[in-house]
Amino acid sequence: MKVFPFTFLVSEDKSVVSERFESPNFYPYLHRHEEWQITYIEHGTGTLIAGNDMQHFKSGDLFVIGSGLPHLFKNAIDEAQNQVNLVSSHSVYFDVDAKLGPLFSLPEMKTVKKFLARNKNGFKISEEHAEMIYSLMKAIDKSIGVKLLSNFVDLMLALQTIEEHFTPICSDMFKLGKIDSDGDRLVRIVNYISDNYHKAITLEDVSDIAFMTPQAFCRYFKKHTGHTFVSYLNEVRINYARKSLILDGKLDHISSIAYKVGFSSIPNFNRVFKSIVGKSPKAYIHDFEMLTG
Repeated sequence: MKVFPFTFLVSEDKSVVSERFESPNFYPYLHRHEEWQITYIEHGTGTLIAGNDMQHFKSGDLFVIGSGLPHLFKNAIDEAQNQVNLVSSHSVYFDVDAKLGPLFSLPEMKTVKKFLARNKNGFKISEEHAEMIYSLMKAIDKSIGVKLLSNFVDLMLALQTIEEHFTPICSDMFKLGKIDSDGDRLVRIVNYISDNYHKAITLEDVSDIAFMTPQAFCRYFKKHTGHTFVSYLNEVRINYARKSLILDGKLDHISSIAYKVGFSSIPNFNRVFKSIVGKSPKAYIHDFEMLTG
């Protein structure tokens, strides 16, 4: 799969780009750009491919993607509901070597530049700090002139202070030249699971999609996702089940939802749901109803 270069149209009076996005789908191509990208998921679920790794994302997640790192946000489409589910995000883009080069060359910015170099491929910010960083992103979105630059520096300093609360989104060992083959394989796997999660998917099925033996696929998948194939598939299915439980909101629909998302056994669905969500489907519906009135 080709990695598409992506160029931003930056206005002459801004050195930091703030972009709000709402659409049925995120940008569908694996792509890279020189700008660093900070993206907050306002609404939506799916899979992020970053370099040769992939992981789930959901509303409230916040990712920082390093300069030149190939990436793709693949949103989950709920075909069973026969409706378009809009996804929305807010992103901030900046290039430390272009317009912001003189700023990052200042002695006072030396520690910030070293911080970015240490985390060159990017990271996910912990949930307890995501809202704080998002508020600084919104301040950038609403500002112009010197105030925008001041708010951007505040954002950089805030990120630096919570470095211990990051999770890398791609290994430091990742080499850009590997993405053409690994990115192709990862996108095929994600697409296949997204399209067929409601069916019986075997290890042999997904290994064939990846053009690998089942043994090699298991090693590859664990290395790049941190999941076994079964645990990843279960998370995809449970994510769809949670959405359906909220939409239906009826206890007698739990069994039909379990079968709809690909489980062949109600006890197994209940067990997997509780292991991932931390509560039973019934308790999940009850707690949601209590919160929403």
